[in-house]
Amino acid sequence: MASLAPLLSFGFYMIGVALLAWWSARIRRSEAFVSEYFLGGRSLGVWALALTFAATAASGGTFVGFPALIYTHGWVLALWIAGYMVVPIVGMGLLGKRLNQVSRRSGALTLPEILTHRLGSPAAGAVATILIVFFMFCYLLAQFKAGSKILATLLWDVPLFQSVVAWIHSVKEPIPWIGGAEADYLLCLTVFAVVVVTYVVYGGFRAVVWTDVMQGVIMVLGVAIMLILVLQQTGGLKAANERLATMTPPNKGAAILSRSDGGPAVIVPKGTWVRTGDDVDGGVLRLAEPATFEEDARQSGTVEVLQLTTPWEVERQQSAVVEDYVAVLQAVRPYAHGAGQPGVYLTAPGPDEEESLGYLTLMSAFSFFVFWAFATAGQPGNLVRLMAFKETRTLRYAMVTVCLYFSFIYFTLVMVFCCGRTLLSGMEIDFDRTMPELASLLTAGAGVPWLAGLLLAAPFAAVMSSVDSFLLVASSSLVRDVYQRFVRPDAPEDKVRRLSYLATAAIGTAAFLAAVRPPEKLQQVIVFASGGVGAAFLVPITAALFWKRANGGGMIGGMLGGTLTHLVLYATDWKPLQLHPFVWDQVGALAGLVAFTFWTKPPDKALVETYFGEPSREE
Repeated sequence: MASLAPLLSFGFYMIGVALLAWWSARIRRSEAFVSEYFLGGRSLGVWALALTFAATAASGGTFVGFPALIYTHGWVLALWIAGYMVVPIVGMGLLGKRLNQVSRRSGALTLPEILTHRLGSPAAGAVATILIVFFMFCYLLAQFKAGSKILATLLWDVPLFQSVVAWIHSVKEPIPWIGGAEADYLLCLTVFAVVVVTYVVYGGFRAVVWTDVMQGVIMVLGVAIMLILVLQQTGGLKAANERLATMTPPNKGAAILSRSDGGPAVIVPKGTWVRTGDDVDGGVLRLAEPATFEEDARQSGTVEVLQLTTPWEVERQQSAVVEDYVAVLQAVRPYAHGAGQPGVYLTAPGPDEEESLGYLTLMSAFSFFVFWAFATAGQPGNLVRLMAFKETRTLRYAMVTVCLYFSFIYFTLVMVFCCGRTLLSGMEIDFDRTMPELASLLTAGAGVPWLAGLLLAAPFAAVMSSVDSFLLVASSSLVRDVYQRFVRPDAPEDKVRRLSYLATAAIGTAAFLAAVRPPEKLQQVIVFASGGVGAAFLVPITAALFWKRANGGGMIGGMLGGTLTHLVLYATDWKPLQLHPFVWDQVGALAGLVAFTFWTKPPDKALVETYFGEPSREE
């Protein structure tokens, strides 16, 4: 029954989500389906705007990818994330009021629609739609992976879950694409996709906002509880840092496992701790992939392993070793920066497996400050929220609220996972399970295993709040900006309603299929997608809102200039001056915007007057 306790507490959270979706669908006004479904009737108040903005920005990267980076690189992540504290000032303060004003004047419900009306250019809206769907799809892929990792940790000890996993493992191999996925991940991915897509399709924007409010509260509570538990179990921040100062980064490598005699064929699971044949080699290793013994074989094939290098960590993990196997190292790969250096987790630039200069150089720190502050400001999911608030007073109070919210969430997470690094070993084999594993460890250590369900609801809430927003942004772009604009402008409401549901479900299904074989590190996908939408939209949207000379040609040039710069720098892995690609993306976007603006004819004077004339009382 103990293993079911976290599942039951997590289940109460899911029931709350379902009830909010049901209630929001009940109150939706049928006579204004499109505005209500995609923008909630533009009626968000202070708390709704603040928490839905914060919950959308705090995605699976916040509670899955970000903790994995803290665990891997240490305290330097406080500097890496510092720019996020000013995201509300840049995003809400720079663009919020003007974006809301323009959207009301144009009657626009989506970002591409704003560009179409403001610039009188359907082509600019079409290019924006394509870019939104592409980058939002990448973002969805990362969030689906995060949600599945959380569920896998939550359900791991449930017998029914293990039975279903065993059945899926026996039948999935012949299925193209799906056959190569791990069975537990595949099951959790399916459950996650069905839950999220169902409540977004059913409830629309209002369901997304209301669940974001609930999820925003849960995230704060989850982080606060984790901080209390981790400080209790490490003896406080000072004691945790003293212990962290003695730690050295692990080595990665390859090993062969042996057993004393032949026997039946067996698969030793990924994550198993095994002893080395010679204590000089490091004492214990953790399997980074399953090891297979054929029938009657005494040795496995070569497998990837993780080798602990901190003496007290090696001693602690002795109790977790499976005594049936002995490993012999074949190759060892120390970290490029920080190998064998005690204290490297406490100081900049932090240890790094590949970069000899360390994880965060001074120029990288500067560029990430710029990246988080400005790339997040250009996110379509956040911009949609700024089109939906009631009045300017709402925006001002929400901006302050979100600044305080982010400051608490992110800096607390740095403390939690730097301390947690001293309690939890070997998570480098599966970075993105660091947060759920630590939550389970802390609640078990505190004697309250049922609390793990609520703690895991915090990262799950972050993932869901991002997925639901991105699903609506992508589906609204297809329905509103493609179908209603180019295919059937006079489509009846019933037809639009059905297509909206279908588009949301189709995009969710496509993201599910792509997430079956996800990239290794979730945070890398999130940074790529965040930088991509920021590259495509920040400079063009700012120009469209504030520059009278802006036109459709310049807008297309700016969006494509930023996007192409982003894709080229990522494809070539080129970082001039060690700056993040996003910094150079803005240069490309600005160059494309200015060049194409002055190369093409100025906008119509009546159009400029419409959007730069005196605001109405409602605005």
